[in-house]
Amino acid sequence: MDWGVVAGYWPFVVGMLVTGLVSGVAAGLLGIGGGAVIVPALGNALLLMGYDAEVVQHVAVGTSLAIIIPTGVMSARAHHRRGALDLGVLKLWAPLIVAGTFVGGLMAGWYSGDVLRIVFAAMAFLIAANIVFGFQTRLMGHLRGSAATHRVSAFVVGYLSSLMGIGGGSLTVPTLVAFGQTMHKAVGTSAAIGVVIALSGTAGFLISGWGAANLPPLSLGYINLVALVLVGAMAAICAPLGAALAHRLEQKTLKYVFAIFLVAVGLNMLWKVVLG
Repeated sequence: MDWGVVAGYWPFVVGMLVTGLVSGVAAGLLGIGGGAVIVPALGNALLLMGYDAEVVQHVAVGTSLAIIIPTGVMSARAHHRRGALDLGVLKLWAPLIVAGTFVGGLMAGWYSGDVLRIVFAAMAFLIAANIVFGFQTRLMGHLRGSAATHRVSAFVVGYLSSLMGIGGGSLTVPTLVAFGQTMHKAVGTSAAIGVVIALSGTAGFLISGWGAANLPPLSLGYINLVALVLVGAMAAICAPLGAALAHRLEQKTLKYVFAIFLVAVGLNMLWKVVLG
């Protein structure tokens, strides 16, 4: 055994465990599935280890979606126990979420890594601005009783979430708030919707990345199994801690924490594009 190679993986292992802890707490706190933490962290780790920049973002996004599955399940269960999960909305959104996410996952291979980063950053800024200024509620609030509007929103959220590698919470939460849900219930329902997004998106990235060149070792399509196990296990353990914290915060405080977090992540993505 080449112990030098093994030693070289330790920073990656430690980094993934820390990423799992932070993303798990974020998932429970903000209902975001943790992808906004996982994608930049995993992308940075793979770049530092010397993997091809063109596939790194795809692997980060695809693996993030796979990791969100256990995280979202734990977070959704914690919110459901507190009565903050709307099963009616979940049933209405699920079919179109599956369709949008799967299509996004299949199409991801058509886009370069920088395109995916720009999509991520642009959506992060737009969502943060919406949380602070509330323009989505003014534009869509009068449509809150329309099942068709819910379904169209679900497809769009699924498609964009797949390209961003997130559980959709940063899109789903403000949309559900615009449709009349309280912040706490929107976060709880979003966590469950994130599981649906993650399952469908993972399948899309596995298929679109099958046979791709220059993938990191132990990858199935764009899903890296090492990061999946390390981050996924730690995130699933820590998600209930974030859910408990969410129910101790006022709704206004929760909104601003969410907005600041998204701006920071968007700036990080743009910085990578600028540096090339």
